[in-house]
Order: sequence, then structure tokens, then C-alpha cells
Amino acid sequence: MEIKEIISYYIHEATRTLEVSFTLIMDDEDEVRNDIISITEAEDYGYKLIQDDFNLFEEEDFEIEEDDFETVDEETLISYLNEYYVVNPDRLPKPELF
Repeated sequence: MEIKEIISYYIHEATRTLEVSFTLIMDDEDEVRNDIISITEAEDYGYKLIQDDFNLFEEEDFEIEEDDFETVDEETLISYLNEYYVVNPDRLPKPELF
């Protein structure tokens, strides 16, 4: 079991949950898996998915780059999800048609 691709993800900071859609290497091309995971569980595994330590006013030119709003990079997210589902195989969502 290995994540092939993250289709989409969204971190709900108010409810501290991660909503993610992804495919596994073993999935067919028209299948996708959807899950909602508590951010606290990611923190228990040592992953910080919510980046809240940047200050927009530290920029010299006050230009906001698109990357300033990235919450987590996909490689980190894939690493976390692979680890999470290896430890918790019963929580792996069933594939759905895309």
C-alpha cells in the first residue's frame, strides 16, 4: 500500500481536520479515496500540517508569494498518509469511482 498521488487536500483550521483525496498505486485509474483525519493525529506522528509561524510583515517588499499560503507540501503529506495507513490499515478508505 503506497500513495501514488494526492488529488486534493484541504486543512480545516477551525475544526483541525484534514480532508484529503488520493490514489494508491494499486488503484485503478478511475478510483479515488477520500478521508477526513484529525490534525491531532498527524501531530501524534510528528507531522506539523498547519504552518502558523510566518509573518507577512517581515517581507521587505511586502509582496505576498503564492507559496506563503502553502499549508503543507505534498511530499510531507504523502509521507504522513503512508505511515498513518500502514499503522492503521483498518482506517484506509475504500476506493470510489472518480
